[in-house]
Amino acid sequence: MLAKVQSCAVVGLDGALVGVEVDISPGMPNFTIVGLPDTAVQEARQRVRAAIRNTGCTFPGKRVTVNLAPADLKKEGPAYDLPIAVGILIASQQVALETDNTLFLGELSLDGGLRHTHGILPMVGMARTKGLTNVFVPAADAREASLVEGLTILPVNTLGELVGHLRGDAPITPCQETSVAEAVFAPVWSYVDMAHIKGQEHVKRALEVAAAGGHNLLMMGPPGSGKTLLARSLPGILPRMTVDESLEVTKIYSVAGLLPTDTPLIKQRPFRSPHYTISNAGLVGGGHWPRPGEISLSHRGVLFLDEFPEFGRAVLEVLRQPLEDKVVTISRAQGSVTFPANFMLVAAMNPCPCGYYGDPVKECSCPPMMVSRYQKRISGPLLDRIDIFVDVPRVDYEKLADDRVGEKGEAVQARVEKARDVQRRRFAGTPLTCNNEMTPVEVRQFCSTDTASQSLLRTAMKQMSLSARAFHRVLKLSRTIADLAAADQIQATHLAEAIQYRPRSLV
Repeated sequence: MLAKVQSCAVVGLDGALVGVEVDISPGMPNFTIVGLPDTAVQEARQRVRAAIRNTGCTFPGKRVTVNLAPADLKKEGPAYDLPIAVGILIASQQVALETDNTLFLGELSLDGGLRHTHGILPMVGMARTKGLTNVFVPAADAREASLVEGLTILPVNTLGELVGHLRGDAPITPCQETSVAEAVFAPVWSYVDMAHIKGQEHVKRALEVAAAGGHNLLMMGPPGSGKTLLARSLPGILPRMTVDESLEVTKIYSVAGLLPTDTPLIKQRPFRSPHYTISNAGLVGGGHWPRPGEISLSHRGVLFLDEFPEFGRAVLEVLRQPLEDKVVTISRAQGSVTFPANFMLVAAMNPCPCGYYGDPVKECSCPPMMVSRYQKRISGPLLDRIDIFVDVPRVDYEKLADDRVGEKGEAVQARVEKARDVQRRRFAGTPLTCNNEMTPVEVRQFCSTDTASQSLLRTAMKQMSLSARAFHRVLKLSRTIADLAAADQIQATHLAEAIQYRPRSLV
């Protein structure tokens, strides 16, 4: 007898409908899975056989053939365990079910229990797109699946529980929809509060400007001056995530297998800090069938690269295209996969190998040639894509011993939110969300300057030898500073602050 069950595959960050066809025919006992299955899918034969038997059902002692269609789509992962088991039970007439509008997802354990499965959110989203109405998922993933509205999500603890439901003995209670809006805007604080960082007021201002416009930032200073602490305070002043942003990030983490079972929705902006020994594939994404890398895991958040010059030259150069296009495309023989990569790059570095070049207290032990070689590890084209360069000097004892608390992160975040609201209204009807994403067309339209500003910019272009890209970045940064000041037009003071964030001693 032939049975057909619906399941799903994940391609990049999107779901693709997969038909699980099960045929049971007379012959020597055999269990075969075809349709480009990977090792994890092939191993489903042992998991499904044991789960069916330990549930109290009968595994057919005949020739069992499972086809995963379409046959030219690579199938990977254990999410096909449950649909294969259900297909076998239907084909062997142990249960009856009309499966045209039903999706089955889940990994089986040998005792019939269902385990947490990666990529539930994009797969359930595909079910709604295809017009399916019922989705059976592991109970551990039910809250994540219920983020997709308009579907009946049925949480399954064990295969035996599902069999009882299909036979009508003990129906499974559908899971209630998770309120996305309430979950996204719930205030959760787990980052460093800027109020507890002593001194470095000019760096805090630079971070505020960077957060308001989504600009990339590079901090340079001696060891122990607070660069890492300042970077970790940045997510606390970034605007709270919108519903769409939260769903985007959650989908990425779900596919990457980094979404905790007790966290159905990512409510905070990501902060990723990979070690400088990371490979190209770890940063951009990769694998035989590509998975998101640190760039995509930082989507709508912050990618912090500490010890910036210590990263491999080839690793740093792969950042250039994502910083411009806000997406990263990975090509393999099977095809290309595109992941979102709209992140803020925050880098920190020492001015020299010993870390004390230019320090007024501790003398640098590096020869000038070594200092120059160290700073030139970062290429000019990559530096051109960074908007804000700021020095982070050592903090004096008086500031460290001062008991006064600085301005709280909530107050800074409120100003950033106001500036972002101005930008959202400005870019309404376009895919742009902040000033850093403007193209030359938008720069010409929204970054108008007065006569004094034009004269200042002309002088800066000549004296600092700014490239065309740097010219536009200065204007975009000036627009952000003007938004923080609630000014309609860019003024000379806004432009002067933007120009002073350009590098002077680097390279």
